[in-house]
Amino acid sequence: MENKIEIKDLKLSFGDKQILKGIDMNIPKNSVVALIGPSGCGKSTLLRAINRMHDLNPDAKITGDILLDGENIMASNQDVTAIRRKIGMVFQRPNPFPKSIFNNIAYGLKINGLDKKTDVKFSVQEALSDCYLWDELKDSLNRSALELSGGQQQRLCIARAIAISPDVILMDEPCSALDPISTAKIEELIMRLKKDYTIVIVTHNMQQAIRTADYTGFMYLGELIEFGETNQIFENPQQELTQRYVEGNFG
Repeated sequence: MENKIEIKDLKLSFGDKQILKGIDMNIPKNSVVALIGPSGCGKSTLLRAINRMHDLNPDAKITGDILLDGENIMASNQDVTAIRRKIGMVFQRPNPFPKSIFNNIAYGLKINGLDKKTDVKFSVQEALSDCYLWDELKDSLNRSALELSGGQQQRLCIARAIAISPDVILMDEPCSALDPISTAKIEELIMRLKKDYTIVIVTHNMQQAIRTADYTGFMYLGELIEFGETNQIFENPQQELTQRYVEGNFG
């Protein structure tokens, strides 16, 4: 299977504290990859490294390579803005802009210079439709996005991410602040989006990983302990640490 992302010997420190200790991982194209592991093991740090968010932290020191479609996005001559356009990010808590529903998505198109190249109204409708929001919101596009429910806000943030046609979508615990019904909708959405995108999701919910992910990586203390097909990781783990974690006998 063709790899969308290849991570090679990725190490990351904040000051004197090493957080990632030589991560090697291949993420296949059009797959959902879940990162699991206890709090503080480096899952979110790894996720943020993939779209170079640590560039904003002067204490971060990072070595190793991350290849997107074979091109090293860690190279010093790379345009970080262009990388982030290709690699969308959805955070733990919904963070819609304090604008209308319509402008949440239109603004993303505008700041990425795509409003000149595309029919904005069509792009907004398409993104909302892809996220199961169009039928719910088509008559209230001028409402403030902040008036939506938490689940709707999170789907709007996903719609905002996909409107600019990225290659990859990173999701950092996208359901942790949501109720079970909203969580089910997001999971259904993740399953649908993988035909067009490669998705990496950080989750503490192991059932969510089982339901949504094609592949799962188990991280512990900054290391990738095991990576494989989700069924194998949960039913036949090769590492004792993985087995203890998925069976709940950890700590």
